[in-house]
Amino acid sequence: MSTTTALPATTGTGTHREPPSGAGAVGDDALLALLWLASPALPLGGFSYSEGLEAAVEAGLVHDEASAAEWLLAQLHLAPARADLAVTAAALPAWRQADWSALRELDGWVRRTRESAELRLQTEQQGHAVVQWLTGLAPGLHPAPPPAAVPADLRQPTYPVAYAWALASLTPPALPVSQALLAAGFAWCEAMAQAAIKAVPLGQAAGQRLLARLRAALPALVARVAARPATQRQSFTPMLAILSARHETQYSRLFRS
Repeated sequence: MSTTTALPATTGTGTHREPPSGAGAVGDDALLALLWLASPALPLGGFSYSEGLEAAVEAGLVHDEASAAEWLLAQLHLAPARADLAVTAAALPAWRQADWSALRELDGWVRRTRESAELRLQTEQQGHAVVQWLTGLAPGLHPAPPPAAVPADLRQPTYPVAYAWALASLTPPALPVSQALLAAGFAWCEAMAQAAIKAVPLGQAAGQRLLARLRAALPALVARVAARPATQRQSFTPMLAILSARHETQYSRLFRS
């Protein structure tokens, strides 16, 4: 989203080394923070949800590797890119500036645009998990801003807003927003590739090919998110909403609803 600049000497999470020269370079601590936030080991519950994929399998819309790739690539462009990643991009500077009004607007928008009980439960549960991890599960982390300084109605935000809080806490202000979004986007891709392995089902090799296709789409997608004005943020995926609602009463399911 912005031109890479030198990282500051320190942040709330410790000392940052100066990065090597060159576009896109990040310091070691910042890189490790992004890897941590994109890690499947992060206890956020992302693998508990299929985001409509299991219902798409039940409906016969997804049935093999090719159809899973087509489905998830379309979902990546239509859902996370236009909604959650766009919210995280706007919420990250808002957390750094303690802009409570902007954060309330973003959090309210996320809640209003969840089109099924399942999707709303997911963003609320994962948001709670991010805050719990940031404020107590990982020793040595220092939320920035600290919870005591955050208004009560923003201490349990939805997932994309909470994820931005974690990014603001663990990474330096000089980190390009685009690199933060790559971490968030890859976390989504990895979770959905794992969901496809279980739901379709697919083998591990097919899952890795699927993840490779999703990963390849991320840089250009993130560049568009970074350039998109807030007025173009949207969440309009009627088929996904219908499938998510159907999944809530699906007779046999592996994933949470």
